[in-house]
Amino acid sequence: MQQQLTPAFGEYELLDTGNFEKLERFGDFVTRRPEPQAIWRPTLSETEWRRADASFLRDACSDERGEWRLRPGMPSRWTVTYASERMRLRMRLGLTSFKHVGLFPEQAANWEFIHEQCSRLGAAGTAPRVLNLFAYTGGATLAARAAGAEVTHVDSVRQVVTWARENMETSGLEGVRWIVEDALRFVRREERRGNRYRGIILDPPAYGRGANGEKWVLEDNICEMLECCARLLEPSGAFLVLNLYSMGLSSTLARTAVRQAFGAPADEQWGELCFTDRGGKQLPLGTYYRFER
Repeated sequence: MQQQLTPAFGEYELLDTGNFEKLERFGDFVTRRPEPQAIWRPTLSETEWRRADASFLRDACSDERGEWRLRPGMPSRWTVTYASERMRLRMRLGLTSFKHVGLFPEQAANWEFIHEQCSRLGAAGTAPRVLNLFAYTGGATLAARAAGAEVTHVDSVRQVVTWARENMETSGLEGVRWIVEDALRFVRREERRGNRYRGIILDPPAYGRGANGEKWVLEDNICEMLECCARLLEPSGAFLVLNLYSMGLSSTLARTAVRQAFGAPADEQWGELCFTDRGGKQLPLGTYYRFER
C-alpha cells in the first residue's frame, strides 16, 4: 500500500520552508538550514527566520560543508525526547559541519513500525535479532532495543557509533552490539557465517566511505546489498525497512528493487516521509519501503 507518513513528534516542529531552506524547532531551539526540495517561497518574514538560534552558512567552496552561526545562549549540543505510547527515547543533538544535527525526525514513523514488529516477533518468546545498517546515531536501533530485540548496529564512522551509544545510555537502554565497519563488507561476512535476522533496517546514503576507505555509491551497490540482505533475512516471521534520501529515487523504485531481491511479501508499504509547516506547505523528506512476512 502506498502512503505518505507524518509522525507525531512533540519536541520537533517544521516551522517554515522556502527559498531552499527550512526553519525547524528541536526542543527549545530553532535551526535554519538548507533544504534543496523547498523550491517555493517561505511564509514567514525574513525577520522571523533571522531569529533562529542556529543558522547554517554554506562554505563557498563546497555544496555540503559549512558552519553554524549561533545566537547567544545557543548550545552546540542539546537533547530532545521522542515519546509515544510505545516508547520514550532521548537523543543528543549536535551541530555538524554537514548541516545535520544527528536526528532525522521524519524517521519516527519508521521507529513506530520497527517497535511494533519487534514486539510482535518477541511475543513468541524469543527476542528477535535485528540488523541496522548505515545506522547513524541509532534512532531505529533504540526503537528495536526498546521492544526487546537483540540489535546489531553497523556504521562505518566511529564517532557516529559513539554518538549512538550515548543515545542508548541517555534513553536508559543497554545491550546493543556495536560494529564499526563498511556495511556491505559486514553483510557479506554475515552471509558466509550463515547468520540470520528477523529484521533488517537499511538507511544508505547516496555516497559514502567505509571504515577502511571502501567506496559506496548507492546506484552501483544497492542491488548487491539487497541480495545479500535477502539471504540474511528469515523466510518467515520477519520484516525489512529501506529508506532512500537521494533526490530522484522514488519509493516505487525502492519497491521494485526490494521485490526483485526478496520476492513478494505478505504485506508492504511504501511512499514518502513528510512534515507540513505552519503555512500548510508539505515537505517530502525521504522515501521509504517496508514489508513484513
